[in-house]
Amino acid sequence: MLERFFGLRANGTTLRIEVIAGVTTFLTMAYIMLVNPLILADAGMDIGAVFVATCIASAIGTLIMGLYANYPLALAPGMGLNAYFTYGVVKGMHYSWEVALGAVFLSGILFLALSLTRVREWIVDAIPRSQKMAISAGIGLFLAIIALKNAGIVAASSETFVTLGDVKAAPALLAALCFLAMIALDSRRVTGSIIIAILGTTVLGILLGVSQPGGIVAMPPSLAPTFLALDIKGALNIGLLTIVFAFFFVDLFDNTGTLVGVAHRAGLVGADGKIPRLSRVFIADSTATLAGSLLGTSTVTSYIESAAGVRAGGRTGLVSVVVAALFLLSLFFSPLAKTVPGYATSPALLFVACLMARGLTEIDWEDVTDYAPAVVTAITMPLTFSIANGIALGFVTYAGAKILSGRFGEAKPAVLVLAALFLLRFWFL
Repeated sequence: MLERFFGLRANGTTLRIEVIAGVTTFLTMAYIMLVNPLILADAGMDIGAVFVATCIASAIGTLIMGLYANYPLALAPGMGLNAYFTYGVVKGMHYSWEVALGAVFLSGILFLALSLTRVREWIVDAIPRSQKMAISAGIGLFLAIIALKNAGIVAASSETFVTLGDVKAAPALLAALCFLAMIALDSRRVTGSIIIAILGTTVLGILLGVSQPGGIVAMPPSLAPTFLALDIKGALNIGLLTIVFAFFFVDLFDNTGTLVGVAHRAGLVGADGKIPRLSRVFIADSTATLAGSLLGTSTVTSYIESAAGVRAGGRTGLVSVVVAALFLLSLFFSPLAKTVPGYATSPALLFVACLMARGLTEIDWEDVTDYAPAVVTAITMPLTFSIANGIALGFVTYAGAKILSGRFGEAKPAVLVLAALFLLRFWFL
């Protein structure tokens, strides 16, 4: 049955290889179950309910990806998007987390609608590569400043805005040690390097008396505090449209980039250069985002960590089915989400930030009309504490640079329309 449904032999794989690949992918991304609840808890959400929502939403999205699209891709709440949800939308703009969930839901509806048409491909093709790379790098920088702040390494200053924190404090030292452990483990290609470093630092902190021990296994907490708590009516406020588009664009680019990278590594790209069943992948991703918003978590998207499973030999959706099963099994480890302290999860944000910042290397540094707008996009995100502001200012700068440089033809209609809309948004802000 598995052979017929997934086409194991046709894809050059076996049941054993697919299971091993699924476990490998899960271990590389399991940290999200501990990090996501802590981030969304800062928005006022119930940490236990978010843990359950994270596991279930990840399982639903990953299962749909495996059974419907037959791709070895795993999904979970996106890093960067969860930080923007909490620190940008809720804390920065003072919207309630219920309204923020409503914005995530609307972005999922938009993504699903465009996934059923050719508009999605038109948008992806229209956005210049430099801006795509800059958005990825900017989110990385945004995660970095949040990570350093939460670890106590960066602190607020009335004179210089930010300054060095108390780096001699135990939490800061443990965070630094955890980050170095992640680097060392990853350089040695240890599977699950991030989750290993997080749990190891948590144990060390408990032994040193910096934090208190908690449980490990228990029945799953109640989902009631976040289930169907989204405020769609509040999210329809005109002021939230930019936020909805920010969630949408980041999810679109993140999903597209992950899909292309994993598909190439798995040898799933056709001879014509096209990726088969592309619409099914996008439908799975958008459905996962809708499910996550209803359950009580931020945007769910494809994880580049799926490449670890592909490297282990995974080639079909059976890998995703195994990952989904492990996410559901993890529901019984909810006490860990409350036991793991911030100084152990902040390094994970910084580590992911380093991975995302590499997008800056793929920008054309010989063309000032490309790299200058890209830098504006990337640097604005952490400095304004907003992914949406970075995207908006980047598009406006890109369109303006191309027009004033006499290279109007390089700015595609979609970019010009978006730039005009963002300008109107800033004017009436």
